[in-house]
Amino acid sequence: MKPFLFLPIAIGGLLLGSATRPPPLIALPVDPAVFDTSYGCPEGAGDGCALLAGSGGELVLAGLPRPEGPPVDTPASAVPPPAPASPVRVVVSLPLQRAYVFRGQALIATSAVSTGRPGHPTPLGTFRITQKNVRHQSNIYSNAPMPFMQRLTDYGIALHAGRLPGYPASHGCIRLPWGFARRLYGMTDYGTRVTVTRASPRSARDALKLI
Repeated sequence: MKPFLFLPIAIGGLLLGSATRPPPLIALPVDPAVFDTSYGCPEGAGDGCALLAGSGGELVLAGLPRPEGPPVDTPASAVPPPAPASPVRVVVSLPLQRAYVFRGQALIATSAVSTGRPGHPTPLGTFRITQKNVRHQSNIYSNAPMPFMQRLTDYGIALHAGRLPGYPASHGCIRLPWGFARRLYGMTDYGTRVTVTRASPRSARDALKLI
C-alpha cells in the first residue's frame, strides 16, 4: 500500500488552510502514469517549488519559473586544477634495518629490510629510482632473481623483493619482503627519491626529518 501524501489544493489562486497569498502557480502537462512525483519538481519550476494538486493531465507547481535563456557555464579557465599529489619518499635506516615510506608529511608504509653485508655495503646518500622491472634478474650475480626491482645506481644497487634473515645479508641491494616490495613498486615512479642513512630514527617523525 502506497503511503498517503496530503497535498494542499489550489482553489481560485488561494491555498486552502493558508491566509497568505500563495506563490504563482505553474501548470505543466505531464503523464501521471509516467511521472514519479517522488523525484521532485521537473524542469521549469523555481527553486522554491512545491508539488501541489494535479488536475487531469496537469501537474500544478508553486514557485517562480526559472530565468529564461541558456544556462551559464563556468569557463574552464575559472575551474582550479586539482592539487598535485605529494611525492613519495623512502628512508632506509641501516642500523635499524627498516624502511619508511612517506607521502608528503604522512607515513604510509614501513617494513623490515635486509641491506648489504660486510664487504658489500649498501651505499649511503639520496638516490633516484632510474629503472623499474617486475621480473628482473641480476646481470652481476648469476642471474639471481630480483622481483619488483627498482634501480638506484648505475652499478646495480636496487630495491627488490628477497630473503630477509633479520640482518644485513645482501650484496648491497635493499631487500624487501615480497608483499611490501610489490606494494612499494606501485607507489613509486621514475625519479622517486630514496635516502639511505646510518641514522637510527626513534620514530616515523624522526625518520621524516632525514629526508
